[in-house]
Amino acid sequence: MQCELCGRECDCKPAMVDGVRLVLCPGCMRHGQAIQVAEKAPVLKKPVFGSIRKPVEKDIYKDMNKELVTGWNELIKKAREKKGFTREELGFRIGERTVTVSKLENGDLRPSDKMIEKLEKELGITLVENVVDVSAGMGGSHSGNRLTLGDFIKKADK
Repeated sequence: MQCELCGRECDCKPAMVDGVRLVLCPGCMRHGQAIQVAEKAPVLKKPVFGSIRKPVEKDIYKDMNKELVTGWNELIKKAREKKGFTREELGFRIGERTVTVSKLENGDLRPSDKMIEKLEKELGITLVENVVDVSAGMGGSHSGNRLTLGDFIKKADK
């Protein structure tokens, strides 16, 4: 090892010189005060991956069994007109801006779930329908429950 004060190669030891920790040779040790080096504590080898928990995977599509009805924007517009509301009045009643109501009626903006609830309540309409899983219980003719166009045609003929 090399002395950090004179640069000589020898068996150097740690020392404090004016508050700075240096590695000094025996000849330069008179300029500082020797430091006793504590033995390193034994390192415990634990498996790192054993203590890490994997996050629980959540199926975000599991509860998605509702879908906006076809022509929902026209339905909103007709219901508003039937109730005799202007866009401004409907926006005030559901807590949304007039521009938002206009975009909804034009089909430029899809309503959030919360907004759908407000519109259904205020206009007395139903904007969502239950979605039926097409592949449920249809066991295809091929392995792995994969359906082909032929399977759909056979189902339609029955």
